[in-house]
Amino acid sequence: MTGKDTSEAPASGPEDSASELAKVPTEPLEEVAASETMVAELAPVETPQAPAPTATKPVPQSEDLPSAPLLLSVEGVSETSVTVTWEPPERLGRLGLQGYILELRREGASEWVPVNARPMMVTQQTLRNLVVGDKFFLRVAAMSSAGTGPPAVLDQPVHIHESIEAPKIRVPRHLRQTYLRQVGEAVNLQIPFQGSPKPQASWTHNGHALDSQRVNVRNGDQDSILFIRSVQRSDSGCYELTVRLEGMEARASINILVIEKPGPPSSIKLLEVWGCNAALEWTPPQDTGNTELLGYTVQKADKKTGQWFTVLERYHPNTCTISDLIVGNSYSFRVFSENLCGLSDLAAITKELAHIQKTRKTDVEVKSKGFVQRDLSEAPSFTQPLADHTTTPGYSTQLSCSVRASPRPKIIWMKNNMNILGDPKYRAFSEQGVCTLEIRKPSPFDSGVYTCKAINDLGEASVDCRLDVKATH
Repeated sequence: MTGKDTSEAPASGPEDSASELAKVPTEPLEEVAASETMVAELAPVETPQAPAPTATKPVPQSEDLPSAPLLLSVEGVSETSVTVTWEPPERLGRLGLQGYILELRREGASEWVPVNARPMMVTQQTLRNLVVGDKFFLRVAAMSSAGTGPPAVLDQPVHIHESIEAPKIRVPRHLRQTYLRQVGEAVNLQIPFQGSPKPQASWTHNGHALDSQRVNVRNGDQDSILFIRSVQRSDSGCYELTVRLEGMEARASINILVIEKPGPPSSIKLLEVWGCNAALEWTPPQDTGNTELLGYTVQKADKKTGQWFTVLERYHPNTCTISDLIVGNSYSFRVFSENLCGLSDLAAITKELAHIQKTRKTDVEVKSKGFVQRDLSEAPSFTQPLADHTTTPGYSTQLSCSVRASPRPKIIWMKNNMNILGDPKYRAFSEQGVCTLEIRKPSPFDSGVYTCKAINDLGEASVDCRLDVKATH
């Protein structure tokens, strides 16, 4: 008594088929197609012979007819089909059950149209080739040779609508970390998303609506594009994309940092000149270009040639000593700031010249009589400690610190208290008291505590920091 069947829903209105249905109340119709062009394919129905004038059709008794099917319900609805199920009736009738007739009535119509032309011995049926927006009622009746029993009718109409897919945003991998752009460059972000039917997409900048004068947004069926023709530093911040659909929403944030070249150091001063050396000091720039400084570049030029030569690059402290100056020359010095965009357009230049004087023998002899030798020896001490650092796997990184000592100390680098000098993965070098350890293409296994130890005859000192090598997701 149970089974499944698949039928196509009739697309023609009840008015189109009412006259033909009236002609054959008992004979089953051929299967009705789902499109209006197939309505004409109804099977020709033979007109029954008129009964003899003396014959009378017996009225079936109630116990000969089956009762109404039980538990008629909708099992599933999609964009093109609906499946209904029911249970057999309590009373099958004395003459036995021949099958079920499923009928459809569209909303606003009054006539019921058969879905299956012949009685079907199934208790589940699927109507296909439906159209989004269709709304109709369904009923099913059991049939025996004595006739058709009372129908079971769905309480609510069936409504065919689009299936809903929850919205989801797919942020490209390169936008999952801070997106850097230089002032004047264009920003063109294409963010794909999913959702059905088409969701509504909107953007905010730092929690506020976008400036439509500067920012253009184009929303498609499967992506949203944010475009800025020429970014300024004020465009930096958090851009949030929100995709909404039927009370559901998905959000994604993209951080944009707009940077430019830094300004020059605020001031520079020639502190002291002795022998073939000159000491300089400067103050950091007021404008770092909206990002961290990578260091300073120090250059010198002698008065005779006027040509500039680089002495130090990416130098971090704000003081330095320039050595190996030529006796008899006069020098000017200048300092550039540097960040990811490059060197500052301008430099801070010393106002005074550093004159490297020639020393006369007689003067030296006279001064040497009253000269008391001063002991300049000192134990190592770090003037600039190591700083904790986080880096990305595969990109070489550097750890730097500054040490002061006399005589010149021996520098030892350690990782987790193990000496790493001689390991080809590391390169250590020291210049002008700045000790640097370069870690080539680090991996997460290179994370740990790194120590720089300085040792001379008067003592030793050490500083340490933690390095984290984290993969981006």
